[in-house]
Amino acid sequence: MHIPSPDEVRAIAAISDPTIRNLRITQCYCELSTAFINRTGPVANWCTFATWASKQAGQSIRREDLFRSVEARLNLARLEELRLLWRVADELGIDNRLQEKLQGIIRNTWLTGIINGISEAVARGNRKVFEEIGWEFARFFAAGFGNEAFAQPQLDAFCAALRTGNPPDGQQYLKQAFTHYFEAFSEQDAQLRTELQLLANLEIGFHEQTRLQPEIAASLNAAFATDKEIVRKKITDAFFPSDSWLARARLAYLKITGRKSRLDAAIDQLMSRLQGIVREQLTAHLMTLTIPPDLRLSLGKDLNKSYPAALLHLSCTGLTALLSKIDPTPDSLAQSGAIDWADLPDRMHFIAELFRCYHLDPGLYADAFTPQQVIFMKEGKLPAGKL
Repeated sequence: MHIPSPDEVRAIAAISDPTIRNLRITQCYCELSTAFINRTGPVANWCTFATWASKQAGQSIRREDLFRSVEARLNLARLEELRLLWRVADELGIDNRLQEKLQGIIRNTWLTGIINGISEAVARGNRKVFEEIGWEFARFFAAGFGNEAFAQPQLDAFCAALRTGNPPDGQQYLKQAFTHYFEAFSEQDAQLRTELQLLANLEIGFHEQTRLQPEIAASLNAAFATDKEIVRKKITDAFFPSDSWLARARLAYLKITGRKSRLDAAIDQLMSRLQGIVREQLTAHLMTLTIPPDLRLSLGKDLNKSYPAALLHLSCTGLTALLSKIDPTPDSLAQSGAIDWADLPDRMHFIAELFRCYHLDPGLYADAFTPQQVIFMKEGKLPAGKL
């Protein structure tokens, strides 16, 4: 069994190619998860969930199917706002051949920019979490967690290197989490041991999600963050070439009335509509998590799974105290779906329920990749087949 070292985590985080880096991060999480399970028994740890979240992130980083799915949802030919734009253009005697050029601008400039922005934001978040939390897990093993002799002095030395204070800058929740992992390992009461492990997972999850807030917001807001003015100018320039009478008439109209022309207004309506559709599609894409064997969870819908028997009734005071802060529907999956994934409390509610429901699900312990794929990625190559 391979247990990644802190140096290996640093080397993976330093890989410049975001696709290869993501694959290596996912595999490293899988190896850390397996090592942890071999030490604690068949129960999920934070790296178990991180494995599948990172694998899901890889689809966005690689831009898999995202462009095609967004373009199909746009269905430009059926947009009323686009038909309005062409009616106004026709009244002005503008050549219909501009339609092809306009669609090219939307696809090749705007959509491409959005997809690239999402890929970059997700890749930043993937690396950001891994180089901090993945490194701490590797350091925990390096400190001796994998050995029977690991005791309080080793734990104290490990925790001393963690920063005090709350996230995003402090690492107090990480300190608490690794302490609870340690306590769970030596706890004789099976019920309390399980609850301590869930508490540790949630504490790391809270730290992780707080740190990821900027990248998650950037991903979901990509349709709005992409420089709309650049795209709008390209569209406007296509309709109003700088040396044309239309361009002169447009400027004269603006100067006399102080208002936009009907064509400018139609362009604005089209851009607004496009942004709304793309935001909806991007949210649906990003708010999906696939876990073994092949279950696609919509993060916007309530979880359809029962709590395991061991976690039906909670008694650990630390766990119940944390859940009272992040779970507005105690002991119920009602309203667990996150309406807005960019909202941290909304997101943490779903994650709390996800961690609790799947805490003892053996399906999560599956390998992330085939042995042959692992060999390829560790050689810096992109493996063939479905990733």
